[in-house]
Amino acid sequence: MPKKSNQMRWIIGLGGLVLIGVLLYSSLQQTHLKYEVCVTFKGGMHCATAAGSSSTEAIRSAQEIDCEMLSNGRDENMVCLDSPPTSVRELK
Repeated sequence: MPKKSNQMRWIIGLGGLVLIGVLLYSSLQQTHLKYEVCVTFKGGMHCATAAGSSSTEAIRSAQEIDCEMLSNGRDENMVCLDSPPTSVRELK
């Protein structure tokens, strides 16, 4: 009986280490790329930085931050998001 209990501890411990490894790896991959995006809307300009697992995701996130700061209300925010960013710069 003690041998099975010892094996079960090893299996549980190994499973826990694998889970922690997967969580760390996926967390680091989510913020792999970082961009600074500037948006000009209605005479104002705002620049924000965001990180993501792809360039499209990071740029869109930064643009959403910019448009949130520059627009008044949902309708203006949607118009702002439909316009292309003024500048996009990848950060190292």
